[in-house]
Amino acid sequence: MATAVVARPVARPQARARDEEVLVWPDLVFIEFIAAMVFTLTLFLLAFLINAPLLDQANADVTPNPSKAPWYLLNLQELLLHMNAAMAGVIIPTIWLVILGAFPYFDREQDGQGEWFGTEGAVKITIAAGLVGFLGCWALILWDSGKLAFFMHDWFGISGGDSLRFLADVRSFQTQLPWPDWSKEITYLPFNLKLLSSDAPGGPTQFQHLDFPGWIVEQGIPIAVMVGLPCIMIYTMWRIGWVQTRRDAVLALFSGFIGAYGVLTLVGTAFRGQGQELVFPWELKVSEGIPGQEAGGH
Repeated sequence: MATAVVARPVARPQARARDEEVLVWPDLVFIEFIAAMVFTLTLFLLAFLINAPLLDQANADVTPNPSKAPWYLLNLQELLLHMNAAMAGVIIPTIWLVILGAFPYFDREQDGQGEWFGTEGAVKITIAAGLVGFLGCWALILWDSGKLAFFMHDWFGISGGDSLRFLADVRSFQTQLPWPDWSKEITYLPFNLKLLSSDAPGGPTQFQHLDFPGWIVEQGIPIAVMVGLPCIMIYTMWRIGWVQTRRDAVLALFSGFIGAYGVLTLVGTAFRGQGQELVFPWELKVSEGIPGQEAGGH
């Protein structure tokens, strides 16, 4: 019995229409060129109109006051003023980088990928979460710097008296509340742990006691704020029907982060004066400092 074999042409993928393609040239490169020209002209204009505060020749024996990190690290320098140094410089950035890397694994939806505001309600979620991060971060910075109490007392006439003095700033939780003496030296290790040797009076440094009021100020309150406020924001948006999918939750979290990140960079750049005090940009002055001495901190 013979079997007839019919040759069929190999199916080739249909070419995509021109309007579905985005080419590197001219679509991408031309836009980047225009953006680069606008940026360059704007930079020249700002350099012509604004007198840069150039100082004397650099002197390794003199620390300027304020002494600031490069602009792309000023957000971390700002965090250093509000919490434990290890948390601000290492732990918090590492955790956030891990969270950013986990976003694609948390949001596995295929619809709307690569589209700006490709889901329903994305615009209002982005705006609302960005404002929460922006305004919330400003409020926390003003509170920790003691400026919020100043505005409430001098501008609005609100005064809580001595009973609410511990709310003036974050550090007041440690200094104004009547903490018992035992809370400042809580033993949490059944043995002595020597971290390093020291020739200073008092002998080797011991890691044996916990200063609970100090822990509350430097770690407890910052952790509660950074974890609690995003959770409250996303939960509130879920209750009112804005956050319905995982992508909505990721969008709200990232938008809030961008708002707070921008505030930290802005404050560290333009609102920190001598001794890292919070001042207006037009009050910002740079002094030569004291030879051989670091500029003051928080």
